[in-house]
Amino acid sequence: MFYILNQLFRLMKTKLLAFLPFMATFAMGQQTYFVSHGGNDSADGSLNSPLLHIHEALERGKASAEREIHIYIREGKYYLDTPLVVDAGEWKNKRLTLSAYNNEPVVLSGARKLSLKWVKQKNGIWKSKTEADKGDQLFVGGEKRILARYPNFEEGTIFNGTAADALAPARVKRWKSPGGGFIHALHARDWGDMHYVITGKDDKSVLFEGGYQNNRPSNMHDKYRFVENIYEELDAPGEWFLDGKAGYLYYYPYPDENIDNEIFEIAEIPSLIEIKGIENDRASDVTVRGICFSQTSRTFMADYEPLLRSDWAIYRGAAVFIENAERCRIEDCEFTGLGGNAIFLSRHIDGCVVKGNYIHQIGASAICIVGDTSAVRSGVFKYEQSVPYELMDKIPGPKNELYPRRCIVEDNLIHDIGLVEKQVAGIQIQVAREINVRHNTIYRVPRAAINIGDGSFGGHVIEYNDAFATVLETSDHGAFNSWGRDRFWHPSYEKMSLMVAEHPELVLLDALFTTYIRYNRFRCDHGWDIDLDDGSSNYHIYGNVCLRGGIKLREGFNRIVENNILINNTLHPHLWFQNCGDIIRRNVFTQAYLPIELKSWGKMVDYNFFSSKNAMQHIYIVDYQRLFILIGTTSVFTSTQNVGTNAMCCISQLCIYVLYRLLSAILRNVRYQIQRVD
Repeated sequence: MFYILNQLFRLMKTKLLAFLPFMATFAMGQQTYFVSHGGNDSADGSLNSPLLHIHEALERGKASAEREIHIYIREGKYYLDTPLVVDAGEWKNKRLTLSAYNNEPVVLSGARKLSLKWVKQKNGIWKSKTEADKGDQLFVGGEKRILARYPNFEEGTIFNGTAADALAPARVKRWKSPGGGFIHALHARDWGDMHYVITGKDDKSVLFEGGYQNNRPSNMHDKYRFVENIYEELDAPGEWFLDGKAGYLYYYPYPDENIDNEIFEIAEIPSLIEIKGIENDRASDVTVRGICFSQTSRTFMADYEPLLRSDWAIYRGAAVFIENAERCRIEDCEFTGLGGNAIFLSRHIDGCVVKGNYIHQIGASAICIVGDTSAVRSGVFKYEQSVPYELMDKIPGPKNELYPRRCIVEDNLIHDIGLVEKQVAGIQIQVAREINVRHNTIYRVPRAAINIGDGSFGGHVIEYNDAFATVLETSDHGAFNSWGRDRFWHPSYEKMSLMVAEHPELVLLDALFTTYIRYNRFRCDHGWDIDLDDGSSNYHIYGNVCLRGGIKLREGFNRIVENNILINNTLHPHLWFQNCGDIIRRNVFTQAYLPIELKSWGKMVDYNFFSSKNAMQHIYIVDYQRLFILIGTTSVFTSTQNVGTNAMCCISQLCIYVLYRLLSAILRNVRYQIQRVD
């Protein structure tokens, strides 16, 4: 009898627990709206009587007495002339889910669909009257076309084609009215890019303004530059030009392209969804799921702000822009054909998740997580600037709460980004704390796959990511890159050395928490696989496979690098301080260390394995327990100190190390499979 009652109780408990979510939803109150191209904004918004516009569904949701709002969008492409806005002040204490219905394909577009009547011109060009008076991205049959440019488009090259004579006087002389044209150029040292708008011309040259998009300004690169949006350069199939003042669109069709039967769309707005609060009234509990975001306008000439003393300046905006918000999710969405950033988490962000998204063919960065620079104490904004010690705010940590924290970026596929801008990243983090970046695949990017712009405020975990084909169009960077020009940092290395020797407590005023880089695979084409640049401090790097560029540690403190495998490269220690506290141990190196201007070899450089004796030529007396392979002898491993016991000790250490790595890999795989099942 007791057994029967016990089983009955367990059954009732199971059923009750299964029913609790529905009870909670019922208690909260839920309202559902459907949107369809066959709908009507006077309808009730039900599945059988849907609304026509998403904006109308949002208005209904704001006005609803219910606390949980679901908006389901039926199959189709929805053109937006203004962003969908979720404002904290209008959505107090409500939860919103905006998603495709039943996995139906849904596209939100920032473009306008054009109605055109073509008239043939000379030299293969056609023109049509149009109501569009702006736009710098044209799509024909869903495919992006080429804004008239010199030199002509050449896929697979920097900027898809550059020329040293792009601004040559003989070429400029051909341009009747180049105002509104654009100049794009790499930084003179390949550290990103700059962009300019042409304002006019004189007899020999153009007049222009801009170049503020890079926080390490320079002259234009003398070779890697091109011009676009100039009518006289409309001379190749696939190119187009919009004369907004006269109201004409010019197009040079591809061979056999029937332009009368094609759909022409021109991007007009830079943002599609904005979820916004203020510092003391934050947006919360918004989920966006299963939607494709496409065809936004380019933003390279918008307002940019410098991000402290990093190399970055940034446009604070994106196709999906979230600011001052908590517990928001962007999941299982696609971002493609965008002119600027895809996703931006701005200022006070807490507990937000970006998961399972496919981001490709976009103009700028994929995912930006960036706080307000006002949160950083004694912040300055140029590489050359510094705050004297006696004027420095010496309180550790942030000055206010306007920064992201406790967010997850997981399982995203990112490739072919930075098609317009080059100072970009697959994932950009700055003025933030405890961001977990895991299980992402990032490739074909012009600069870093993952970039951390400063030490403020650390605690990030970068794990299980696969990044390759990185730093393709720039240089002196990393597949993973960071800067740490924090309060202790000074542009003069000697002055900085003296200051931190006298005041070592300055080092971790901003980098409060250790950042972990673990179990990733990195490959960099023009730099380092892991590049901890100027000042980067308080990092623990372990369990990574570096396929080409090795690991660079420039001046900084408290870095532990252990149990990594570096293929075809080595450790690059640059300008290490006395008492820097760096530890390099139990790594596999295949080339000799490449030190530059070291004041010390850190706290420990030991117990590392090398592929050959030649790979040990820069060891000096630092690495006592090092191992290397002897080719063509009966001995496989040996120690450079002594033979016999020490050699066997080193061999045993290597065996333990290999077993440890194998077991770690097995456990990681099991843990990942469990996470995926969960």
